[in-house]
Amino acid sequence: MTRPFNFSAGPACLPEEVLERAAAEMLDWHGSGMGVMEMSHRGKEFISIYETAEADFRELLAIPANFRILFMQGGGLAENAIVPLNLSGGKPVDFVVTGSWSDKSQKEARKYCEVNIAASSQEGGYTSIPDPSSWKLQSNPAYVHLCTNETINGVEFGLIPDLKSLGSDAPLVIDFSSHVASRTVDWSKVGLAFGGAQKNLGPAGVTIVVIREDLLGSALPICPSAFDYKTVASNSSMYNTPPTYAIYIAGLTFQWLKRQKEGGATGIAAMELRNIAKADLLYKAIDESGFYVNKVNRDCRSRMNVPFMLRDESRNEAFLNGARARGLLQLKGHKSVGGMRASIYNAMPIEGVQALVNYMREFERENA
Repeated sequence: MTRPFNFSAGPACLPEEVLERAAAEMLDWHGSGMGVMEMSHRGKEFISIYETAEADFRELLAIPANFRILFMQGGGLAENAIVPLNLSGGKPVDFVVTGSWSDKSQKEARKYCEVNIAASSQEGGYTSIPDPSSWKLQSNPAYVHLCTNETINGVEFGLIPDLKSLGSDAPLVIDFSSHVASRTVDWSKVGLAFGGAQKNLGPAGVTIVVIREDLLGSALPICPSAFDYKTVASNSSMYNTPPTYAIYIAGLTFQWLKRQKEGGATGIAAMELRNIAKADLLYKAIDESGFYVNKVNRDCRSRMNVPFMLRDESRNEAFLNGARARGLLQLKGHKSVGGMRASIYNAMPIEGVQALVNYMREFERENA
Protein backbone atom coordinates (compact mmCIF):
# COMPACT_ATOMS: atom_id res chain seq x y z
CA MET A 1 0.00 0.00 0.00
CA THR A 2 1.34 3.43 -0.97
CA ARG A 3 1.85 5.76 1.99
CA PRO A 4 0.37 9.28 1.90
CA PHE A 5 2.70 12.10 0.89
CA ASN A 6 3.57 14.19 3.95
CA PHE A 7 4.38 17.84 3.17
CA SER A 8 4.89 18.82 6.82
CA ALA A 9 7.47 21.54 7.50
CA GLY A 10 8.84 19.60 10.46
CA PRO A 11 8.92 17.14 11.98
CA ALA A 12 8.81 15.99 8.40
CA CYS A 13 8.71 12.86 6.30
CA LEU A 14 11.60 10.42 6.51
CA PRO A 15 12.85 8.06 3.79
CA GLU A 16 10.77 4.91 3.80
CA GLU A 17 13.90 2.76 3.72
CA VAL A 18 15.09 4.40 6.93
CA LEU A 19 11.80 3.76 8.71
CA GLU A 20 11.74 0.13 7.57
CA ARG A 21 15.29 -0.52 8.77
CA ALA A 22 14.62 1.18 12.11
CA ALA A 23 11.54 -0.99 12.53
CA ALA A 24 13.51 -4.14 11.77
CA GLU A 25 16.18 -3.18 14.33
CA MET A 26 13.79 -1.92 17.01
CA LEU A 27 14.13 -4.89 19.38
CA ASP A 28 17.63 -6.07 18.55
CA TRP A 29 20.33 -3.91 16.96
CA HIS A 30 22.83 -6.08 15.07
CA GLY A 31 22.53 -9.03 17.46
CA SER A 32 23.34 -6.95 20.54
CA GLY A 33 20.15 -8.05 22.29
CA MET A 34 19.17 -4.40 22.77
CA GLY A 35 17.28 -1.78 20.85
CA VAL A 36 19.13 1.50 20.29
CA MET A 37 16.86 3.32 22.77
CA GLU A 38 18.02 0.91 25.49
CA MET A 39 21.77 1.27 24.94
CA SER A 40 24.24 3.13 27.10
CA HIS A 41 25.52 6.13 25.21
CA ARG A 42 29.02 5.17 26.38
CA GLY A 43 28.78 1.52 25.35
CA LYS A 44 30.69 0.22 22.34
CA GLU A 45 27.46 -0.43 20.41
CA PHE A 46 26.23 3.15 20.51
CA ILE A 47 29.71 4.62 20.13
CA SER A 48 29.98 2.75 16.81
CA ILE A 49 26.60 4.22 15.71
CA TYR A 50 27.74 7.71 16.70
CA GLU A 51 31.15 7.51 15.03
CA THR A 52 29.66 6.21 11.80
CA ALA A 53 27.03 8.96 11.77
CA GLU A 54 29.63 11.67 12.36
CA ALA A 55 31.94 10.31 9.64
CA ASP A 56 29.10 9.95 7.14
CA PHE A 57 27.87 13.49 7.78
CA ARG A 58 31.37 14.89 7.34
CA GLU A 59 31.75 12.99 4.08
CA LEU A 60 28.33 13.98 2.75
CA LEU A 61 28.81 17.71 3.30
CA ALA A 62 32.57 17.68 2.60
CA ILE A 63 33.21 19.28 5.99
CA PRO A 64 36.90 20.24 6.38
CA ALA A 65 39.05 18.72 9.12
CA ASN A 66 39.29 22.03 11.02
CA PHE A 67 35.55 21.94 11.77
CA ARG A 68 34.03 19.99 14.64
CA ILE A 69 30.63 18.28 14.37
CA LEU A 70 28.50 18.43 17.51
CA PHE A 71 25.28 16.51 18.15
CA MET A 72 23.28 18.59 20.63
CA GLN A 73 19.81 19.00 22.09
CA GLY A 74 17.36 21.89 22.14
CA GLY A 75 16.66 22.36 18.45
CA GLY A 76 17.38 25.36 16.27
CA LEU A 77 15.40 27.59 18.62
CA ALA A 78 17.74 26.84 21.52
CA GLU A 79 20.75 27.50 19.30
CA ASN A 80 19.52 31.09 18.97
CA ALA A 81 20.63 31.43 22.60
CA ILE A 82 23.51 28.96 22.57
CA VAL A 83 25.32 30.66 19.67
CA PRO A 84 25.58 34.12 21.31
CA LEU A 85 26.42 32.47 24.64
CA ASN A 86 29.42 30.89 22.89
CA LEU A 87 30.48 33.43 20.29
CA SER A 88 29.44 36.96 21.27
CA GLY A 89 32.21 37.48 23.83
CA GLY A 90 30.66 40.75 24.97
CA LYS A 91 30.79 42.22 21.48
CA PRO A 92 27.84 43.28 19.31
CA VAL A 93 26.46 40.92 16.66
CA ASP A 94 25.10 41.64 13.16
CA PHE A 95 21.85 40.06 11.94
CA VAL A 96 20.36 39.98 8.46
CA VAL A 97 16.62 39.45 8.97
CA THR A 98 14.90 37.75 6.04
CA GLY A 99 11.96 36.01 7.72
CA SER A 100 10.38 34.70 10.87
CA TRP A 101 13.31 32.54 11.95
CA SER A 102 16.05 35.14 11.64
CA ASP A 103 13.75 37.59 13.43
CA LYS A 104 13.32 35.11 16.31
CA SER A 105 17.10 34.64 16.33
CA GLN A 106 17.91 38.31 16.75
CA LYS A 107 15.29 38.75 19.48
CA GLU A 108 16.73 35.84 21.46
CA ALA A 109 20.31 37.07 21.02
CA ARG A 110 19.41 40.42 22.61
CA LYS A 111 19.29 38.64 25.98
CA TYR A 112 23.05 38.01 25.78
CA CYS A 113 24.57 40.68 23.54
CA GLU A 114 24.02 43.90 21.65
CA VAL A 115 22.34 43.33 18.28
CA ASN A 116 22.65 45.33 15.09
CA ILE A 117 20.15 44.74 12.27
CA ALA A 118 22.44 45.01 9.28
CA ALA A 119 19.57 44.51 6.82
CA SER A 120 15.92 43.46 6.89
CA SER A 121 13.25 42.58 4.35
CA GLN A 122 10.41 42.87 6.86
CA GLU A 123 8.92 45.94 5.19
CA GLY A 124 8.38 43.96 1.99
CA GLY A 125 6.73 41.08 3.84
CA TYR A 126 9.84 38.87 3.80
CA THR A 127 9.58 38.11 0.10
CA SER A 128 13.14 39.08 -0.86
CA ILE A 129 16.73 39.10 0.35
CA PRO A 130 18.45 42.48 0.72
CA ASP A 131 21.41 42.81 -1.65
CA PRO A 132 24.58 42.12 0.38
CA SER A 133 26.09 45.35 -0.97
CA SER A 134 23.41 47.22 0.99
CA TRP A 135 24.07 45.51 4.35
CA LYS A 136 25.14 47.89 7.13
CA LEU A 137 27.71 45.65 8.80
CA GLN A 138 29.57 46.90 11.86
CA SER A 139 33.32 47.32 11.75
CA ASN A 140 34.08 44.55 14.23
CA PRO A 141 31.07 42.39 15.18
CA ALA A 142 31.49 39.11 17.02
CA TYR A 143 29.77 37.38 14.10
CA VAL A 144 27.16 37.84 11.38
CA HIS A 145 24.01 35.69 11.54
CA LEU A 146 21.88 34.53 8.59
CA CYS A 147 19.04 32.06 8.25
CA THR A 148 19.93 30.66 4.83
CA ASN A 149 16.49 29.11 4.33
CA GLU A 150 13.42 30.60 5.96
CA THR A 151 11.07 27.67 6.57
CA ILE A 152 7.98 29.80 7.16
CA ASN A 153 8.42 32.47 4.50
CA GLY A 154 9.93 30.30 1.76
CA VAL A 155 13.00 32.48 1.18
CA GLU A 156 16.42 30.92 0.47
CA PHE A 157 19.91 32.26 -0.16
CA GLY A 158 20.99 30.82 -3.51
CA LEU A 159 24.62 31.44 -2.57
CA ILE A 160 26.18 31.99 0.83
CA PRO A 161 27.59 35.53 0.77
CA ASP A 162 31.33 36.04 1.17
CA LEU A 163 31.77 38.43 4.08
CA LYS A 164 35.36 39.14 3.08
CA SER A 165 34.11 40.62 -0.20
CA LEU A 166 31.95 42.92 1.94
CA GLY A 167 34.97 44.06 3.92
CA SER A 168 34.25 41.98 7.02
CA ASP A 169 36.48 39.45 8.78
CA ALA A 170 33.70 38.37 11.15
CA PRO A 171 32.71 34.71 11.27
CA LEU A 172 29.49 33.91 9.43
CA VAL A 173 26.89 31.93 11.39
CA ILE A 174 24.18 30.23 9.34
CA ASP A 175 20.99 28.54 10.43
CA PHE A 176 20.59 25.90 7.73
CA SER A 177 17.98 23.84 9.58
CA SER A 178 15.50 23.51 6.74
CA HIS A 179 17.86 22.99 3.81
CA VAL A 180 20.83 21.20 5.34
CA ALA A 181 21.98 18.33 3.09
CA SER A 182 19.80 19.54 0.22
CA ARG A 183 22.73 21.30 -1.46
CA THR A 184 26.48 21.72 -1.09
CA VAL A 185 28.02 24.19 1.38
CA ASP A 186 31.03 26.43 0.73
CA TRP A 187 32.73 26.05 4.11
CA SER A 188 35.35 28.68 3.27
CA LYS A 189 32.63 31.28 3.89
CA VAL A 190 31.21 29.79 7.12
CA GLY A 191 32.36 29.86 10.72
CA LEU A 192 29.43 27.98 12.25
CA ALA A 193 26.36 26.24 10.87
CA PHE A 194 23.54 24.74 12.88
CA GLY A 195 20.32 22.93 12.14
CA GLY A 196 17.63 20.89 13.82
CA ALA A 197 17.44 17.44 12.25
CA GLN A 198 13.64 17.22 12.08
CA LYS A 199 13.23 18.84 8.69
CA ASN A 200 15.77 17.17 6.43
CA LEU A 201 17.93 14.75 8.43
CA GLY A 202 15.90 12.76 10.92
CA PRO A 203 13.50 13.03 13.83
CA ALA A 204 13.13 15.84 16.33
CA GLY A 205 15.54 15.70 19.24
CA VAL A 206 19.01 16.20 17.80
CA THR A 207 20.55 19.44 16.56
CA ILE A 208 23.75 19.38 14.54
CA VAL A 209 26.33 22.14 14.97
CA VAL A 210 29.32 22.43 12.65
CA ILE A 211 31.87 24.84 14.11
CA ARG A 212 35.34 25.95 13.05
CA GLU A 213 37.81 24.92 15.74
CA ASP A 214 39.23 28.41 16.29
CA LEU A 215 35.77 29.55 17.47
CA LEU A 216 35.74 27.11 20.39
CA GLY A 217 36.59 28.23 23.90
CA SER A 218 35.02 31.70 24.11
CA ALA A 219 31.77 30.97 25.94
CA LEU A 220 30.38 33.56 28.31
CA PRO A 221 30.68 32.65 32.02
CA ILE A 222 26.88 32.27 32.24
CA CYS A 223 26.81 29.62 29.49
CA PRO A 224 25.63 26.25 30.88
CA SER A 225 28.35 23.62 30.67
CA ALA A 226 26.21 21.33 28.50
CA PHE A 227 25.86 24.15 25.95
CA ASP A 228 29.52 25.20 25.90
CA TYR A 229 30.72 24.17 22.43
CA LYS A 230 34.26 23.52 23.68
CA THR A 231 32.98 21.20 26.41
CA VAL A 232 30.70 19.37 23.97
CA ALA A 233 33.53 19.03 21.42
CA SER A 234 36.07 17.86 24.01
CA ASN A 235 33.68 15.13 25.07
CA SER A 236 32.70 14.05 21.53
CA SER A 237 29.09 15.12 22.16
CA MET A 238 28.93 12.79 25.19
CA TYR A 239 29.30 15.35 28.00
CA ASN A 240 25.64 14.72 28.83
CA THR A 241 23.47 11.90 27.54
CA PRO A 242 22.85 12.76 23.89
CA PRO A 243 19.58 12.06 22.01
CA THR A 244 20.74 8.59 21.10
CA TYR A 245 17.79 7.36 19.07
CA ALA A 246 17.57 10.58 17.07
CA ILE A 247 21.29 10.29 16.26
CA TYR A 248 20.74 6.69 15.16
CA ILE A 249 17.90 7.65 12.79
CA ALA A 250 19.92 10.58 11.46
CA GLY A 251 22.79 8.17 10.85
CA LEU A 252 20.51 5.87 8.84
CA THR A 253 19.39 8.91 6.85
CA PHE A 254 23.02 9.84 6.13
CA GLN A 255 23.59 6.34 4.77
CA TRP A 256 20.45 6.66 2.63
CA LEU A 257 21.71 9.99 1.29
CA LYS A 258 25.07 8.45 0.38
CA ARG A 259 23.28 5.82 -1.74
CA GLN A 260 21.28 8.33 -3.78
CA LYS A 261 22.09 8.76 -7.48
CA GLU A 262 20.77 11.26 -9.99
CA GLY A 263 22.06 12.25 -13.41
CA GLY A 264 25.48 10.74 -12.82
CA ALA A 265 25.85 12.43 -9.43
CA THR A 266 25.74 10.81 -6.00
CA GLY A 267 25.04 11.90 -2.43
CA ILE A 268 24.35 15.59 -1.83
CA ALA A 269 25.05 16.50 -5.46
CA ALA A 270 22.37 14.00 -6.52
CA MET A 271 19.93 15.39 -3.97
CA GLU A 272 20.53 18.93 -5.21
CA LEU A 273 19.64 17.93 -8.77
CA ARG A 274 16.53 16.14 -7.52
CA ASN A 275 15.51 19.09 -5.34
CA ILE A 276 15.87 21.52 -8.24
CA ALA A 277 13.61 19.32 -10.36
CA LYS A 278 10.97 19.06 -7.62
CA ALA A 279 10.95 22.80 -6.94
CA ASP A 280 10.84 23.67 -10.64
CA LEU A 281 7.84 21.37 -11.13
CA LEU A 282 5.86 22.94 -8.29
CA TYR A 283 6.72 26.58 -9.01
CA LYS A 284 5.92 26.08 -12.70
CA ALA A 285 2.44 24.85 -11.76
CA ILE A 286 1.91 27.88 -9.52
CA ASP A 287 3.23 30.42 -12.03
CA GLU A 288 1.22 29.03 -14.94
CA SER A 289 -1.96 29.20 -12.90
CA GLY A 290 -4.36 32.06 -12.48
CA PHE A 291 -5.66 30.37 -9.35
CA TYR A 292 -2.53 30.15 -7.16
CA VAL A 293 0.20 32.64 -6.34
CA ASN A 294 3.64 32.61 -4.68
CA LYS A 295 4.73 36.04 -3.47
CA VAL A 296 8.46 35.38 -3.03
CA ASN A 297 10.84 36.99 -5.51
CA ARG A 298 11.92 34.40 -8.05
CA ASP A 299 15.62 34.91 -7.35
CA CYS A 300 15.28 33.73 -3.75
CA ARG A 301 12.51 31.14 -3.77
CA SER A 302 13.16 28.22 -1.47
CA ARG A 303 13.62 24.77 -2.96
CA MET A 304 12.51 23.21 0.32
CA ASN A 305 9.53 25.23 1.54
CA VAL A 306 7.02 26.50 -1.02
CA PRO A 307 4.28 28.77 0.35
CA PHE A 308 1.40 29.53 -2.00
CA MET A 309 -1.98 31.19 -1.77
CA LEU A 310 -5.29 30.55 -3.44
CA ARG A 311 -6.34 33.84 -5.01
CA ASP A 312 -9.77 33.12 -3.57
CA GLU A 313 -8.95 32.26 0.03
CA SER A 314 -12.52 31.33 0.83
CA ARG A 315 -11.70 28.01 -0.83
CA ASN A 316 -8.75 27.18 1.47
CA GLU A 317 -10.58 24.62 3.60
CA ALA A 318 -12.05 22.90 0.56
CA PHE A 319 -8.58 22.68 -0.94
CA LEU A 320 -7.10 21.17 2.23
CA ASN A 321 -9.98 18.70 2.65
CA GLY A 322 -9.58 17.52 -0.93
CA ALA A 323 -5.84 17.18 -0.49
CA ARG A 324 -6.22 15.03 2.63
CA ALA A 325 -8.71 12.81 0.82
CA ARG A 326 -6.03 12.17 -1.81
CA GLY A 327 -3.28 11.40 0.71
CA LEU A 328 -1.60 14.82 0.45
CA LEU A 329 -0.99 15.77 4.06
CA GLN A 330 0.10 18.79 6.12
CA LEU A 331 -0.34 21.46 3.42
CA LYS A 332 -1.79 24.21 5.60
CA GLY A 333 0.45 27.29 5.67
CA HIS A 334 1.99 28.71 8.82
CA LYS A 335 -0.44 30.83 10.83
CA SER A 336 1.72 33.95 10.37
CA VAL A 337 1.60 33.66 6.58
CA GLY A 338 -1.63 31.82 5.82
CA GLY A 339 -2.48 29.97 2.65
CA MET A 340 -0.68 26.72 1.89
CA ARG A 341 2.88 25.48 2.25
CA ALA A 342 4.42 22.43 0.66
CA SER A 343 7.69 21.36 2.26
CA ILE A 344 9.50 19.18 -0.25
CA TYR A 345 12.55 18.01 1.65
CA ASN A 346 15.03 15.37 0.54
CA ALA A 347 12.75 12.50 1.55
CA MET A 348 9.83 13.77 -0.55
CA PRO A 349 9.94 11.87 -3.86
CA ILE A 350 9.19 13.69 -7.09
CA GLU A 351 6.09 11.47 -7.37
CA GLY A 352 4.69 13.28 -4.32
CA VAL A 353 5.24 16.68 -5.93
CA GLN A 354 3.65 15.44 -9.15
CA ALA A 355 0.64 14.18 -7.19
CA LEU A 356 0.28 17.60 -5.58
CA VAL A 357 0.57 19.39 -8.92
CA ASN A 358 -2.06 17.07 -10.44
CA TYR A 359 -4.43 17.81 -7.57
CA MET A 360 -3.82 21.57 -7.79
CA ARG A 361 -4.73 21.52 -11.47
CA GLU A 362 -7.79 19.38 -10.81
CA PHE A 363 -8.96 21.71 -8.03
CA GLU A 364 -8.44 24.74 -10.25
CA ARG A 365 -10.48 23.21 -13.09
CA GLU A 366 -13.34 22.44 -10.72
CA ASN A 367 -13.32 25.79 -8.91
CA ALA A 368 -12.04 28.43 -11.31
